[in-house]
Amino acid sequence: MRYGHTHFIQLAEPGGTEDHDDHDRSWHRTERGDPGRFPRAGQRLRTVFRNTANPLQLLVLRKGGNSELGSIVSTEAFAILRSQAGIALGRQGEPLASPELVNVVNLPSVDNPKGMNVTVRGLSRTGIEMRKVRLTTGRWFRPGQREIVVGKAVAKRYPSARIGNRIRFGKGAWEIVGVMDGDQSALNSEIWGDFNQVSGDYNRQANPSSVLLQATDAPTLDALKHSIEGERRLGAQAITEADYYQSQTSSGAPLEFLGIFVAVIMAIGGGFAAMNTMYAAVSRRAKEIGTLRTLGFSQGSILLSFLTESVLLSLLAGILGCLLALPLNWVTTGIGNFASFSEIAFQFHTGTAVMFSGLTFAIVLGALGGFLPARAAARKEILSALRDE
Repeated sequence: MRYGHTHFIQLAEPGGTEDHDDHDRSWHRTERGDPGRFPRAGQRLRTVFRNTANPLQLLVLRKGGNSELGSIVSTEAFAILRSQAGIALGRQGEPLASPELVNVVNLPSVDNPKGMNVTVRGLSRTGIEMRKVRLTTGRWFRPGQREIVVGKAVAKRYPSARIGNRIRFGKGAWEIVGVMDGDQSALNSEIWGDFNQVSGDYNRQANPSSVLLQATDAPTLDALKHSIEGERRLGAQAITEADYYQSQTSSGAPLEFLGIFVAVIMAIGGGFAAMNTMYAAVSRRAKEIGTLRTLGFSQGSILLSFLTESVLLSLLAGILGCLLALPLNWVTTGIGNFASFSEIAFQFHTGTAVMFSGLTFAIVLGALGGFLPARAAARKEILSALRDE
């Protein structure tokens, strides 16, 4: 059995006759985004997955499955799922139910010439309609053809995945006819092709990996989920897209832990460095301290002056660090996803909230590192301070 294709989605005004390229450059869902930054790369990865999910969509996997790669949903199950009550209708009046096949292909990348795994997804036009995605170059693949569209991160990080090239997977070579932009989402790290063609290459025509469903509203989503899981004929489980992609962020946990660990070690080292610098400053300016005490300045004034100096030096260092981090906004990197055994690309982002946090942390370190030297300066005896060379 072959799943039928829906027609190209018409986004023109009523009566319009836009061609495929005009449709290809149209957005399907509302934009969302959230900032992150190294060493919080794990947070940035969570942002990428969160931007991928639609809160009204359910992903149906085989019971006990935790990823699309290891899941199988039968043809009979898809027919039952497609007829469930509460499924929204697309622009052509078709139920928004998309059978999809997920596999991986190994491609040499700019970081690893030996190759990295990239997710290949076979889907229909309904699947495209259900996602926030647009074409930046070229056109969409045609049904029944060995044509694929690659995410912008794939096109950037894999030299062989440029538009016009051919890559081999399944039973033959596939021509790259377009590059898609999924905003800051995991869709940028995928390769898309026609479901029937991709599944035929992997001998999975009757066994897609998963089925994506879109409910009409939030209350219907819960009812639809319970209905699917209560249907014994399906032998499937339904999970919201948000929960599914949240579970995929486990691959970012080691990187996040490493970033936090390095940051803590550097913070401790920075605190001792600030303390050492201020002790040296107190030693060099002993006579100045004695003179100030002779002129009537209190111990509290001396402590406050040295503590302020330490905080200002740390703040200056923090500003310099923020400036050095700004170029990371244009850096795209990737991390292996242990659930899908493929690479997920994400872009660093240095936002104002992160810079403010960094500057606050620098001020706290300056205060902690400068307090003991400042107290030592304030407690110096006047005569001993004046005699110090």
